Amino acid sequence: MKYSIFLSLFFTLAFTMSFAQPKPIDKVVAQVGDNIVLFSEIEGQIHSMKQNGVPEADIDKCQILEQMLYNFLLVNQAELDSIQISDEQVDAEMENRLRMIEGQMKNVKDDKGNPITIESFYGKTKLQIKEEFRSTIKKRLQGQEVERGITSAIDVSPLDVEKFYSSIPKDSLPYINSQLSFQQIAVFPMITKNDKELAFKQISDIRKQIIAGKTTFCAAASFYSEDPGSAKMCGRIEATRNQMVRPFEATAYSLKVGEISEVFETEFGYHFMQLIERKGDDYIVNHILIAAKFSLDNLDAASKRMELCHKELKEGKITWEDAVKIYSNDANTKENKGYITNPITGEIKWSVEQVNQVDPMMFQLTDGLELNQITSPLLYYDFNERKEAIRIVRVAERTKPHVGNLTDDYNLFRMMALEQKRQQAIANWTKSKISSAYIRIDDSFKECVFENQWVAKAP
Repeated sequence: MKYSIFLSLFFTLAFTMSFAQPKPIDKVVAQVGDNIVLFSEIEGQIHSMKQNGVPEADIDKCQILEQMLYNFLLVNQAELDSIQISDEQVDAEMENRLRMIEGQMKNVKDDKGNPITIESFYGKTKLQIKEEFRSTIKKRLQGQEVERGITSAIDVSPLDVEKFYSSIPKDSLPYINSQLSFQQIAVFPMITKNDKELAFKQISDIRKQIIAGKTTFCAAASFYSEDPGSAKMCGRIEATRNQMVRPFEATAYSLKVGEISEVFETEFGYHFMQLIERKGDDYIVNHILIAAKFSLDNLDAASKRMELCHKELKEGKITWEDAVKIYSNDANTKENKGYITNPITGEIKWSVEQVNQVDPMMFQLTDGLELNQITSPLLYYDFNERKEAIRIVRVAERTKPHVGNLTDDYNLFRMMALEQKRQQAIANWTKSKISSAYIRIDDSFKECVFENQWVAKAP
């Protein structure tokens, strides 16, 4: 069995969307310490895997049970070690899980065609749902801490990577599709004090219209707000403590229900909000965002700056590295020679699919470029900074599809070697802890062939 690094089944099982799934007669099928595994949890996980497109032939209930036994072995050790998890950690993890599930349920409808929400599905408020699963989430986080202690100090040397690579049969080496690395020089036009004052006046006027009853908050948010995620929903945002930037959160907690805040500033622009509901750390607000816009003069200045940069690069008067240092004001790439980090992997290499997923315009701009050839300066929208900039882009590397090798794909094989070493450490830890834990498995699973001997064989 290949252990995930604490791929917890706990919370996923609890939120399996088994709308038409008949409930099985439940019973305890396994136990580790004081923690039990129910038959319904196994069935729920199987149903969830099917919903996510896993072929039935690839689903093994024995593997599912073994993963759950491992999870509870971690939890059992956490209890013995008295590992403490704060309420804030539990709340943050709970909120992340709820957002993930809400995303999955976004297009799910009932028999009458009405949207199904978490609240309507369970017949409970979010607060009640959180209270019900608080203990489960806490156990999950405790188990993660134990697993982190098992694997955190593990590393691999270049020699380890070479040995791992050599151990792979030649006909089993992975096939690597074409990968690309991009660099950019980006200039964000200057936002002046006057630009900010204009934005402040605009949002203040919108607030006055709402206060005077000349328009509703919903209508104003839909028409004026520059937050695309909430504007179409009357500016509605549901959040919990430590989820939003500090000025936003501080304002939300300072209001009474129904009260409209004064205008305040964050890194994204100017806002004001109305508190709709607050229960403990959770709150719901309607809000409007207006960001300061650069003037045409400042856009023209940025454009001329980039035209000069482009001219010097084309004429060979300046190196790419020096151009990045002199011209770029993009904090995300300036200190890294302009390399654009792939947010999916955290590396500078991208597959074509990843480029099209994150920045489709990038592939269109660079598909016909030779290595180190640069684009003309072009206006683009930076999704990280949520504002427009002008950039020059070049392709720093473009690999051809190939069989994986240490020269071109060292980092890939390093990650694989590291994962193998971590899995071995987890397997060794598991074997060492089984003998000292109380473990019971129901006879209905006696035919399972597990990776570990969870219970002693009968003499």
